[in-house]
Amino acid sequence: MKKILYAATFAACTAVMFSSCDLDEYNPSAGDASLTAFAAWSGLALQCYQPLYSEMYSATDYLSVAETGTDMWLVKANGTSTKELFYYEGLTTGTNGIKKLFRQCYAMITDCNTVINEASNLVDAEGKEHDVQVLVGEAKFLRALYYSILVTHYGPITLNLENVDIVNMTPQRNSEAEIYRQIVQDLKDAASALDVTPYEGNYGRATKKAALGLLARVYAQGGGLGLTDESGTSYWELARQTAEDLINNAEAYGAYLYPDVADLWADANNRNNKEALFLATGPQPGTDSFQYASGANKLFAYMCGNPGSLEEFWNKNHKPSDKGYFYGRMNSSTYMPSKYLMDCFDPTWDKRWENTFTYGYSEWSMVQCGWVKYDAGKVEITQEMIDKYKLNPSLLGEYYYPYADCDAINYTLGGNQYPAKRWKKGSMSGDVADLEDVKKIYVVDYPIAKDDERFNIVCYKGTPEKPRLTIEEKQEYRYFVVNINDLYQADGQPYSEPFDKADGFNSGQGTNAYQVYPSVHKFNWSYEGVFNGSNLQVKNGDMFVMRMGEVYLLAAEAEMTLGHGDKAAEYLNVLRDRAVRDGLNKEDYHIDVATMDDIYDEYAREMCGEFTRWALLKRHHAFEDRLQKYNIRAYNSFDPSKHYYRPISQDFLTQISNKEEYGDNGYGTTASSGMEGFVQK
Repeated sequence: MKKILYAATFAACTAVMFSSCDLDEYNPSAGDASLTAFAAWSGLALQCYQPLYSEMYSATDYLSVAETGTDMWLVKANGTSTKELFYYEGLTTGTNGIKKLFRQCYAMITDCNTVINEASNLVDAEGKEHDVQVLVGEAKFLRALYYSILVTHYGPITLNLENVDIVNMTPQRNSEAEIYRQIVQDLKDAASALDVTPYEGNYGRATKKAALGLLARVYAQGGGLGLTDESGTSYWELARQTAEDLINNAEAYGAYLYPDVADLWADANNRNNKEALFLATGPQPGTDSFQYASGANKLFAYMCGNPGSLEEFWNKNHKPSDKGYFYGRMNSSTYMPSKYLMDCFDPTWDKRWENTFTYGYSEWSMVQCGWVKYDAGKVEITQEMIDKYKLNPSLLGEYYYPYADCDAINYTLGGNQYPAKRWKKGSMSGDVADLEDVKKIYVVDYPIAKDDERFNIVCYKGTPEKPRLTIEEKQEYRYFVVNINDLYQADGQPYSEPFDKADGFNSGQGTNAYQVYPSVHKFNWSYEGVFNGSNLQVKNGDMFVMRMGEVYLLAAEAEMTLGHGDKAAEYLNVLRDRAVRDGLNKEDYHIDVATMDDIYDEYAREMCGEFTRWALLKRHHAFEDRLQKYNIRAYNSFDPSKHYYRPISQDFLTQISNKEEYGDNGYGTTASSGMEGFVQK
């Protein structure tokens, strides 16, 4: 659990986002700076944030631990490269995401400990008492966050409150109850110490609402273990009280829920999002400190479909998996939404559909900067395409036209920026006067008109009344239509090769259409200041660690668990209301009395991809039931005797002297599971 101690550049970090600072440059324990000096100590306090963006919330490692192996995510083409976490097949202590997350959290916990423990030893803090109070509050919040992630995924691990330079080579496990007790105390202390506004105006730093939001989440997770506080009050009751306090007193805490879900995901609101309780903040091109930035967010490239596999529909280098200035280079597609996740959405009323998924794919141009002419973004419809994809024969010789036009704005630091605008439907002129700004370019208005010339491939999201389109019905559309329901086999698993079912619905028979599914675009942005120059695999937007929408879900979940389905429905209806399409009666989509299935479904609609699903299923002991229904491949390998906990990191086990006693959580690489004496829920 020991790490090399680094801290940040003190002066620069007070003026810019700390994620834009080089957090690996200075060692204040190296003799030229002492932790008794406020500048060095506060630099270490800043260092405690370091892995949030640079490692945890911008790489697929933590995402795979927090989201996969659930009812929501499958591997594209039923693949095997990520089977350990997606399907529990061969999951071991050496699995990459498992090892990285364990290391990242523990490495920062020791820094947090040092900040907390050394605060009373500062020699030049006179007049800075409030600063010290806030920075200790931040360190306690972050320690609680890291421990909450560890105990959720790894169970009874070691509770370490010692400084970074104190090493224990024979660590012992603490019970989950002991760990949660410390987390709760840290968060209560943080909520008391932190202000409503962030330290030095830096919106990436923890505030009072962050501590309260995380406290509600922690109470819910501990509630799943049956924990109570010293007075005997259930953690579920405390989760309810904490969430409702934050909801009822939102203005006093500086908390906010967007009344329209489209504003939540709008590009203009990505930085310093009003609904965020706490953000992992991305580096910002154009700032002096971008050259020191760490982090390379590629999550959008993992959570996308592969429309580029239908090569006839794209011009050279325009495929999303190639040199895509519009989509970014989406060449790592792995996460395929399960049929269950797709079935959760009814886009006839719910705007969360298009605000979560790109379901219509299109060509692009770069007329604004003169890089790609409008005509170079056109794709001619050939007889070969008509025959192969069973398109309407009358389309022969017509074109698919660009949907978006990307600019190219040069930044001295951070490289070119490629923000996109939308071509108006029916313009087809290539005149920049026909471009329009939208809240988010990847949010495609639903439904896409049958005659919309700006799309070449569209994933059809059926309704209960019309789950699939026939081949004849598809020919009423100008673009190639893929039935989402055709992407799944009878057991809900994706196809691993071209599907050949000739049933009157599948017009992609024998093609790569099985790889074309909706892409999660929560982590894909197109605005000036988010691109990473010529590296089109990276988008440096801010990431939610927690937001107010989750607090409403936690309130509903706690009420449901406490037996108050009617009260739970009230909180769910707030989230549903802001997702209802204009012109519809919101009350028509209300739930009167919520069930647990309503809780699971609303979490899926609201939070899919946001690092919460595995924890949700764990705290309700729901893996067996949910996987059997919605992810049969994972169910076939799921072993409840061990898979409710992730394996202890092999790297950690090899560094301690009592690994056989410490155990690996039952994964068979040590003599002991390490769980003896601890109750598994």
